[in-house]
Parts: sequence; structure tokens; C-alpha cells
Amino acid sequence: MSDALTLTLAGPVARLRLERSALHNAFDAGLVTALTAALQDVGNDPQVRVLVLEGAGASFCAGADIGWMRGMADASEADNREDALALARLMRLLDELPKPTIARVQGAAFGGGVGLVACCDIAIGVPAAKFGLTESRLGLLPAVISPYVIAAIGARNARRWFATAEVFDAAQAYRMGLLHEVVEADALDAAVDRQVALLLKAGPFAAADAKRLVREVVAATDRDQLDHDNASLIAAMRISAEGQEGLSAFLGKRSPTWVERADSATD
Repeated sequence: MSDALTLTLAGPVARLRLERSALHNAFDAGLVTALTAALQDVGNDPQVRVLVLEGAGASFCAGADIGWMRGMADASEADNREDALALARLMRLLDELPKPTIARVQGAAFGGGVGLVACCDIAIGVPAAKFGLTESRLGLLPAVISPYVIAAIGARNARRWFATAEVFDAAQAYRMGLLHEVVEADALDAAVDRQVALLLKAGPFAAADAKRLVREVVAATDRDQLDHDNASLIAAMRISAEGQEGLSAFLGKRSPTWVERADSATD
């Protein structure tokens, strides 16, 4: 694990923390590589059911590191393309991670930091958090993160914030859908823990597969095929071991086994 990251496991919950607090957790090539590797490890770990993504220090993630940007300005177009593709792979990996993800936004998020927030399934921030898609001030655009940010805040909002590079606050982020919840700083951990607890009560496969279902429904163009696919999905889930256990537990007025396992693992 890189010094730029820490990954801690507590039973079924993984916490991945950006540790470049002196640089406001800004990206460089090393952090992109380390974060990609860490996410792959989490995604492949059958014991992990929830990932919390957080930043150390005052900021969540300030986007691109100035030194990294200076170096890429002197690089070739081909090198810049490969560099951008590495970030694109990171964002897509987080967006499609086969585990529910929560962004714990304790401070500012700019550029790629906004991308990380948008890629997480649940995002909770504090009132003092600031956000900005500030690339246009540099004559650039948030191209790599755009699919995820647009999905989070909508096309009309994206047209404004991508062009103006205006910084906005947590209340605006909440109104646009970038944040699901805004809580006071001393209540942030409790709010995150509440979402973790809810996810651990859900069936592991159901919670992990929810994002795939949403992605496929949004992308569908054939409504008849979509109805067929969704009917097949729910039929398969009803007869699966998880579905059978969930229905049996509900009818028997008891907790399903995955809740008991999660409770014992976190004790």
C-alpha cells in the first residue's frame, strides 16, 4: 500500500483514506495508481461488503496536484492521453465497484475530487465543504469525470458549472444531487455509520448489484427487452440462496443470516 493511502478493514467494512493531507489529497500519477490497485483489492475481497472513501486532513480531494499538472503540460499529447486514461480507469472502477460505496466528504472537493464523490453510491458531506469543477479556468474541461458528474447533477447543471468553474457549497451540492445528505461535522461519522448499517442489513448480492441494475435501466433503449431482462433478474433472485433466505427470514420474523454474520464481524 502506498504512503498516499491507507486501507483498513473492520469486518465487512473497508475504509480507504487518501493520505496526502499536506497537498489536500490532490491526485498525482502515483496516487491514481495506488487508488486503482486498492479498489481492485477491495472489489475482489469476498469479505468486504461496504467501502467508505474518505480524505485525511482539511480537504477531501483537491483534484490534480499542481506539480503533476506542470509535468503533464510539458509532456506529449500521447503521454497526456495515457495519463488521462489511467484516471478514467480509476473513475470507472470506483463507479462500477461490486460493493456499495460511501463518500465521507469532510472538506473541499475540486476537479477529480468531485469525480470521486460522483462515482460513489452514497455521498455525505458537511456544511463547510466546498466544491468546484474549476478546469475551465485553466483552459481545460473535466472531460474524464464528466460521465459521472453529469449522471449525479444532470446535464443542465453540468453545462453551467463546467463552463463557469464557479465554486459552490454543500447546500448547492445537495440540491443538485451530488450529495445525498449534509450533516454537521460532529455528526458526520454517525451519518456514515447509519448508511453502513443499512447496507449491511441488505442482502450482499442485492446491495452490490443495485448499481448495475440502475446503470442497465438508464442505458436501455428497448423497453420490451428491458422488461424481459428485469423479469428474468427478479425470477433468478427469488430462487437464489440469498433470495430464499431473505424471504424465509421475513416470513419467519427473524433476521437473515447475513445480518447475523455482519453483526458478529463488527462486534
